[in-house]
Amino acid sequence: MKKLKLNLTMKHLTKGALTLLAIILFQSNIHGQQLYEGKVIMAVFAHPDDEGSVAPILAKYIREGATAHLVIVTDGRYGTNDHHDHVAGETLVATRKEEMKCAAEKLGVILHHWDYHDQLRAGEGYDGHVPHARKMILQLYNLVESVKPDVLITWGPDGASTHMDHRLVGATVTQVFLAKDWGEKPGSLYYYGTPSGLITDPASRILRGQAKKFLRTKISYTQEDLDKSFNSIKCHYSQMPPNMKKEDYEKRRASNGMYVYLRKFEGPTKDSNSIFD
Repeated sequence: MKKLKLNLTMKHLTKGALTLLAIILFQSNIHGQQLYEGKVIMAVFAHPDDEGSVAPILAKYIREGATAHLVIVTDGRYGTNDHHDHVAGETLVATRKEEMKCAAEKLGVILHHWDYHDQLRAGEGYDGHVPHARKMILQLYNLVESVKPDVLITWGPDGASTHMDHRLVGATVTQVFLAKDWGEKPGSLYYYGTPSGLITDPASRILRGQAKKFLRTKISYTQEDLDKSFNSIKCHYSQMPPNMKKEDYEKRRASNGMYVYLRKFEGPTKDSNSIFD
């Protein structure tokens, strides 16, 4: 009966009304596929390849219509490892710059790769480090004002590996977020995290784990997103085992399942006159 009524209704519609209905249905379908169209994410990390921690969910949100800006702060000059014979310095800087361009293109993010010296010249002491840290905060503040992202994502206080650059960048993003009332944009700040229960080494649980009650944002992603993430991370050849296969990459991520865990920064919602409230 309902089908018959619908058919009768359709017969009585004018050609113009049918065209309008088709347009509405088409647009509805498009917007249904592009769930986060118009939304803007800004992910801020220290080194080229750090974005790999959240790459699957960046791929997910881009697939669902969002725009993602990726800020990489340092030049990666100290990124030597046991996989390759690269020497720290300007040659490695040039290599990692090209790798980062490749990774950003594969992932589909808008890249802002700054040229801060790894460790912000901390080896030169206060006068070496502090001016660069201050410049970084101001530069990020200006970028946030310009881009107006809905969401910021960065390292938490653990820095994932307690790396000083990671922790400094996370603190910088936090300071920018706290520097004024941004209103709706950015409206949220999230820290990447690893549930303590998924870390087997006791010391590592303390160094970089978080209790699950704090990691209340658990973002799932698909195999398509994981594949895109893998194709992106492969660009960072200087940082990866030369014979790394897709299976190896998936195994590394398997402990977290097909999820990325985030901790939302939560500010106070009311005034208080006691620290014990």
